[in-house]
Amino acid sequence: MHIVEFCVSNMHHGTDEVLRKLEGLPDVEVVEYGCLGNCGECYLFPYALVNGETVAAETADALYDKIIAAIKEQDSERSALDKLLDDL
Repeated sequence: MHIVEFCVSNMHHGTDEVLRKLEGLPDVEVVEYGCLGNCGECYLFPYALVNGETVAAETADALYDKIIAAIKEQDSERSALDKLLDDL
């Protein structure tokens, strides 16, 4: 399960649409907070936290793509680590 966190104050960048699209995906839990404590980022561009890691982009559409890429990358890293541990 992947956790994607959004700041409600960042919704003016269009991240509300990204949130709705992600809610329909399996293995993705979407959480919306009043504040994530990244006010500088929040004011400047769309961003979210993917399993605790900041993902940011210039547009909401680009943010969605980057979130999906981050999830795939984290899955790949997790698979590699699991394989390494299995080999031990």
